[in-house]
Amino acid sequence: MGFTIWQIILITVIAYIQRLDFETAQIIPANYMFWSCVVGAILGDFQMGLVVGATIQLMSLGVAALGGSSTPDYAVAAIISTAVAIGTGKGMAAGLALGVPVGMICIQLDVLLKILNSFITNKAHELADKRQYRKMRLLIPVMTALMPLESAVPVFIAVLFGKTVVTSILNFMPAWFTVGLNVAGGMLPAVGMAMLLTYMPLKKYGYWLLVGFALTAYLKMPILGVALIGAAGAIPTFMNYAKTNSNNNSVTNANGLTQEDMEDE
Repeated sequence: MGFTIWQIILITVIAYIQRLDFETAQIIPANYMFWSCVVGAILGDFQMGLVVGATIQLMSLGVAALGGSSTPDYAVAAIISTAVAIGTGKGMAAGLALGVPVGMICIQLDVLLKILNSFITNKAHELADKRQYRKMRLLIPVMTALMPLESAVPVFIAVLFGKTVVTSILNFMPAWFTVGLNVAGGMLPAVGMAMLLTYMPLKKYGYWLLVGFALTAYLKMPILGVALIGAAGAIPTFMNYAKTNSNNNSVTNANGLTQEDMEDE
């Protein structure tokens, strides 16, 4: 793929920082498009980074690691997909063909590191029980340093050793399969959006979806214009709710009973 050693190092460091941020401060916890754009800027194609990152971002909608469960590492998928798309010159389909499977493989790495984290945590508890606080403080940051390797190692291997493998895979792929990847790349964001909509109050506000669809599909309105119309529609709804809550709170008597409490009396 023709990357320089400094580009490989920078991309690997970006992957490490991304996971470190996810496990600690969470300044940019799930903005995969941001990291994809950073990689695109490093490799000299910011626009491709933006396109790939937006696609991965939509794919991840509605997916959450609840209860300690593991999910695909979409950040790794975004970073690798951007690097492969730019490095091979064959576009987003080629990048997703390698980046998304590696992101899925990272699930297994996440499980292994969580098992190791449990071991280190139990060891820290033992040290605390023995009042060996200095050793405990030295042990706890170990896992903080190890967790980002879940993202950094796969990215480093894919970027450094992926040229021959990626080129062979791309040359082996028939045209119909490449077209299928492009179609799948267009469908997956829609699936992510559908998963997100399952959490939304569609029965009450579903008509706004029709408004947004009509504005974009038939009137060709830019997304910023659609967002502004949505905000204009949301403001009156919010104000009505606030007014209703204010009226309910103000209906009290001297004993602090609400209107509902007095009706119960």
